[in-house]
Amino acid sequence: MASVFMRIFNLICMMLLIGHWSGCLQFLVPMLQGFPSNSWVAINELENAFWLEQYSWALFKAMSHMLCIGYGRFPPQSLTDMWLTMLSMISGATCYALFLGHATNLIQSLDSSRRQYREKVKQVEEYMAYRKLPREMRQRITEYFEHRYQGKFFDEECILGELSEKLREDVINYNCRSLVASVPFFANADSNFVSDVVTKLKYEVFQPGDIIIKEGTIGSKMYFIQEGIVDIVMANGDVATSLSDGSYFGEICLLTNARRVASVRAETYCNLFSLSVDHFNAVLDQYPLMRRTMESVAAERLNKIGKNPNLVTHKEEDLGSESKTINAVVNALAAEADHVNGSDESVARLNSSDRSLHELGRTLKRLTLPRPKSENNFASQDIPLQRGSEHNGRPSFHKSDTFHKESTFQ
Repeated sequence: MASVFMRIFNLICMMLLIGHWSGCLQFLVPMLQGFPSNSWVAINELENAFWLEQYSWALFKAMSHMLCIGYGRFPPQSLTDMWLTMLSMISGATCYALFLGHATNLIQSLDSSRRQYREKVKQVEEYMAYRKLPREMRQRITEYFEHRYQGKFFDEECILGELSEKLREDVINYNCRSLVASVPFFANADSNFVSDVVTKLKYEVFQPGDIIIKEGTIGSKMYFIQEGIVDIVMANGDVATSLSDGSYFGEICLLTNARRVASVRAETYCNLFSLSVDHFNAVLDQYPLMRRTMESVAAERLNKIGKNPNLVTHKEEDLGSESKTINAVVNALAAEADHVNGSDESVARLNSSDRSLHELGRTLKRLTLPRPKSENNFASQDIPLQRGSEHNGRPSFHKSDTFHKESTFQ
């Protein structure tokens, strides 16, 4: 913006300088001709006037031509005056056009984001008219743009993509500072974990009545609520509870690879940050403690809405090939040990290597080996479902019940 102001200032100075020299020409040329009787100097009786008065009238005449206002007090009477007038008008028109161009550029640069927003909205309106969308849908789209961009449009992804990795991380952390401050889950978490999560978040906006998550679908992301209220809707249409600023939901199916266990509907305009399943797993693989924390909270919330909390237990098919191999070896050795133990004579005939195998099998059988990747606190617990005595077997809590900020669903 400062550069635009400087260019306009330079242009004004250039116009004044051109006007000065044009005014000098307006007087010097008639003077060199001996002030003919039809020259503007003679007509105005300025031949013997003081030099300042002569210069002032010459500058006035030149500026009148340059600004396309008129010819001064009198139009040109001679051929010389006519050519001088045309020269002044051409130079003035050129400077005037440059001035208007720079001024327009300055006005547009004062709020380029708002101008881009108006252009974007205009494109959207033309698209809706071209597709002949219904009036109600057009209204919702217009309201979405108004709430989403607040009258300003930025290509944030492009802007951040041109920054260095460290600078981009600092900008994202600053932009998400209100979210981090409102989510207790982040308050006690490792700062590196918080940074890894927020740099992968994507900003999304939902309107009242939008279904953010639909029950029975495969989950591809979880959500953090920056602002707004969402309802957790059960299969029978009842609202189990509501979540507001600082809560998060949608992580259960990401932990279990199962389908959504409830629907989530926007009650008001909701500003959310979403985390995709790929980024979710990539971050939690680096922070297993945070995975166990999310699993414990998820199981607690499943229990409260009347679902089986053991849904967050890792399935057997999720084990790695190494853990399956270990289990197969243990079972085989244990079976062979039982078979050998059934006959004392068979044991006596075992050579040294067989006896070692026998002892190994019996030892492994007595041991309780931990499950590989056992990052779940609920694998061996049987948490009863808390049911009330209300109608239709609904859970004993009301929509007005508030979950602590680490409440999770889906």
